[in-house]
Amino acid sequence: MIAWSQSLPGAAGGVRLALTDREGGVSTGPWAGTVGGGLNLATHVDDDPAHVATNRQRLCAALALPPDALVVAEQVHGRDVVQVSGPCADPPVADALVTDRPGTALMVLVADCVPVLLADPEQGVVGVAHAGRPGMVAGVVGEAIAAMRDLGARDLLARLGPSVCPRCYEVPLDMREDVAARRPETRSLTWDGRPAIDVAAGVLAQLAELDVAVRQLPGCTVESDRLYSYRRDGLTGRFAGLAWLQDAA
Repeated sequence: MIAWSQSLPGAAGGVRLALTDREGGVSTGPWAGTVGGGLNLATHVDDDPAHVATNRQRLCAALALPPDALVVAEQVHGRDVVQVSGPCADPPVADALVTDRPGTALMVLVADCVPVLLADPEQGVVGVAHAGRPGMVAGVVGEAIAAMRDLGARDLLARLGPSVCPRCYEVPLDMREDVAARRPETRSLTWDGRPAIDVAAGVLAQLAELDVAVRQLPGCTVESDRLYSYRRDGLTGRFAGLAWLQDAA
């Protein structure tokens, strides 16, 4: 269920970051885990809504979060950012969320795209971004960082979760060259020498340009059956990255 987490001291109760995998839920069929029910956290992938609700409840319990703490956007592969001030009745349409409100857990859903978790623990600001190929090229990560700096963030750090690696991300040659014309570091090859794009390399370069300290967590979604991958499976679920400010004890 919780594949990775980190607590960072700072203002008030500090910051918590986490990444899930596909295990430990109740979803079945294409959304199942490798040894039982799957922890699909997305409502837009044709999974049973009751299963998704139960999975989100289990996640909140595992992270000691209130049931209504999660805020997730309707992701559209764009660059829009929404500042969140508390629970949302309807998902905002955006590919990045930021907040300075303790107890509000921002959640980004992925199944090959790069989940980007952002924080300034000292100033008490967190954010998440959904960086697939279109969003990376459009600059969603930079937009999220700008929004966090508007909230007072100064010394930012980033954690990148698993995503499709370039060895598994074959694309048409003209697509690769179009992306590489804007982000040269993304030009890559698959295992068998075909054109590929390294989306995570583009995100890493953007973070470096913006003076954000970053750590990339290992893993390829296509190669790991513990992670959901749309490119590998087609109909599948979504795992999540989360960032939130903890309430002071």
